[in-house]
Amino acid sequence: MLETSARLLRLLSLLQTRRDWSGADLADRLGVTDRTVRRDVDKLRSLGYPVHAVTGTAGGYRLGAGADLPPLLLDDDEAVAVAVGLRTASGGTIAGIEETSVRALAKLEQVLPSRLRHRVHALQSITVPIPHSGPTVDSATLTAIANACRDNERLRFDYRDHDGTESVRSVEPHRLVHTGRRWYLVAFDVDRDDWRTFRVDRVSPRVPTGPRFVPRDPPAEDMAAYTAHGLSNRAYRYQAVITLHLSAQEAAEHITPTSGILEPVDEHTCTLHAGANHLDGIAVWISLIGCEFDVREPPELIAKLRDMAGRIGRAADRAG
Repeated sequence: MLETSARLLRLLSLLQTRRDWSGADLADRLGVTDRTVRRDVDKLRSLGYPVHAVTGTAGGYRLGAGADLPPLLLDDDEAVAVAVGLRTASGGTIAGIEETSVRALAKLEQVLPSRLRHRVHALQSITVPIPHSGPTVDSATLTAIANACRDNERLRFDYRDHDGTESVRSVEPHRLVHTGRRWYLVAFDVDRDDWRTFRVDRVSPRVPTGPRFVPRDPPAEDMAAYTAHGLSNRAYRYQAVITLHLSAQEAAEHITPTSGILEPVDEHTCTLHAGANHLDGIAVWISLIGCEFDVREPPELIAKLRDMAGRIGRAADRAG
């Protein structure tokens, strides 16, 4: 009986690791015959697990979604990853998820073996999180947007711009992008006939969602890079192109993806694309990176740097 129960748990674990399994593969992994696999599958079904038979030349089995959440069987690394993820979520940027994460973590840690609890607690004890002070996103809003993206349904929502201007937007949602501090929605704005990026903490969805739509070709293959470029360039009055006398890898230590886009030139230089509404800010920011640089555009930035250098030089002469 113990051997059969252990084998059932092993079978359930295998079915959870990938979508489809052939009977022969399961039999080989479990060290039993195909007939024993069929009997064990029937036992799992009798316990309420929706194990479906897959038709086709190879045939096989698939664990489907049931009415209730079945027990998840995790290996050591998976259990630690889930526990660390729950701890992180308990202090993250999604409003309303903190308490749920704590409850789920309490349940998980109750059944974690001692060796795994020590690993999780060791990581937690030496990690000092920086408190998040920015706006949070409502979990229901994220879920509504994610469902609309998945089902290709138009989304209508009230939106508040950075200057406080409110508007009603109708979009064809494509992807959610998370930068670590902010959530963004990349969508095709139907009224403006163009792709737009929206901060999700400024979105208030209207229900129900709109009609289904045929997905358009996305504005870029790499949506993370597309969003980062939009956040660091397109929304600003000035777009600067600057050659830094640093490798792209070295420059990335000073420049985040949302503050500028780096393109390698060679092993010693790279090109920075960055946006700003005020030239003084970008002039000071570039100067503080601490490397030689050449401004390619805009010409107004060159004039601003020349004026700033003169003022700094005269101040140094007076101090001397």
